[in-house]
Amino acid sequence: MKKLNIYIALVFTLLSTGACTNDFLDTEMATNVTEENFYKTPDDAYKALVGCYDGLQTVWADGVSLPVAAEVMSDNAFGGTGNSDGFSYQMLDEFDKLRSPSDMNLFSANWNAYYKAIYRCNMLISKMDQIEWSGNTELRNTYESEARFLRAYLYFDMVRLWGNIPLVIVPTKDNVPQANSDDVYKQIAEDLKFAATNLPATNYGAQAPATLGRVTKWAAEALIGRVFLYYTGYYGKTDLVGVITKSEATTYLDDVIANGGFGLVEDFKNLWPFSVDNYVGEDNKETVFAIKYTYTSDYNGNTDGNHWMVMYGLRGQWTFPYGTGWGGSTVNPKLWNAYNENDSRRGASILSIEKEGIVYTKQSDHREYTGYYFKKYMPLVDKDGNSIAVNKGATNFMIGQFEDYVSIRYSDVLLMAAELGSANSQKYFDDVRKRAYKGNFTALAVSQQNIMNERRLEFAGEGIRYWDLLRQGISTAASTIAEATTVLNGGVVTPKTISAGNIQATKGLQQIPYTQITLASGVLKQNTGW
Repeated sequence: MKKLNIYIALVFTLLSTGACTNDFLDTEMATNVTEENFYKTPDDAYKALVGCYDGLQTVWADGVSLPVAAEVMSDNAFGGTGNSDGFSYQMLDEFDKLRSPSDMNLFSANWNAYYKAIYRCNMLISKMDQIEWSGNTELRNTYESEARFLRAYLYFDMVRLWGNIPLVIVPTKDNVPQANSDDVYKQIAEDLKFAATNLPATNYGAQAPATLGRVTKWAAEALIGRVFLYYTGYYGKTDLVGVITKSEATTYLDDVIANGGFGLVEDFKNLWPFSVDNYVGEDNKETVFAIKYTYTSDYNGNTDGNHWMVMYGLRGQWTFPYGTGWGGSTVNPKLWNAYNENDSRRGASILSIEKEGIVYTKQSDHREYTGYYFKKYMPLVDKDGNSIAVNKGATNFMIGQFEDYVSIRYSDVLLMAAELGSANSQKYFDDVRKRAYKGNFTALAVSQQNIMNERRLEFAGEGIRYWDLLRQGISTAASTIAEATTVLNGGVVTPKTISAGNIQATKGLQQIPYTQITLASGVLKQNTGW
């Protein structure tokens, strides 16, 4: 049988477990060992688990990151980038292969990285019975739960992006055909349910600093809510493939709220590093789950940094505290205008060049310039324009950004519980809005539409909006994202069109890398519309 290159070799690459000042993860490869002479002790299992976390950390180090892609594909942003660049981000934005026909492998690096990360999780899970746990069932269950959560997280990314994908739950290099999406979601649900059941119910306030950044019971329960809402919405189902009911999903979210020990940071702006002296920092009480990064990436095998943040930077220019970058994912002015002027989240989520009095001079180098940028994951500089990441010792500003990606915030848990009909729905909804409006808060009734609008404003720039649109139905997503407007390309006013028909034709999915289809000798089939 033909072998694919989406899986790493049987010689398993482990990570160093050396100390790190602010993250669970540190540097890359330390030792090469075989599966036959490894996986003997709990310490071996721990090292392999670190490798699983590292797999998640690196899935967006190359290719296109999902947070950025999800904003570009939504109605929140255009592709942007440089006026002399290729048109890959316009193809992504417009769901139109003709915009960049040669970009048949836009997500190829990501596809490889996802399956490498899944291989690591599969390997550890498959070796649980081989390890001598000395009766420590709780530790075994904890490590297995973390690995299964990470596998579920990875598969959830992939199934949303590509639809029918190979489902691999044991270490293999075989040419595996695509599975029905229900089978993938069933595995995701079972993995998350196992994690939610077997991880300790340690309150956020009682967590030891060394465990911050690792998977918790609360992260598993929160992700169950997210998966349930997406699956039932996108596929028009009433439960999560018979594994989790709506009532159970609601109970999981209510448990996070009642017992997780999380809370809302008082000022929305202070959640994000650009607030400088007022930044509350990583692993704050609103962080339910984050992908950890450090500034130690280099070009010698260490891949620890947030490589995708540079896409959000100002094109060719800096202005304290905002750093330079590639000018991608330019904010659609419609998003800025969707905020009420009393909503504190507008200025905390979006950089308005005009409102902040910035003299921007690089329009001629910019494609789809709108005058608006996302702030939350913006590269930062000091008052002299020096990269904060480089100041800390990063190789350069491109790969050395170190801001964690907060995948699940507590406000998301509140809004998901409200949407699912928790008995406290109105309170949860109000709590999120009270923080946003403070003294200007006025009550608004809980409804599906009001919650969706609130989610757009709360999570702008965080890679959530596109999936919220898709789970309202392909037609709704397509009509909402469709656009006929103008943008500045190289300083010239240029028409910009996004066709609803393209989104419907592709069902909102992206193209499977053609290199993988070729390697699979036709076992993998391309998604419709591509």
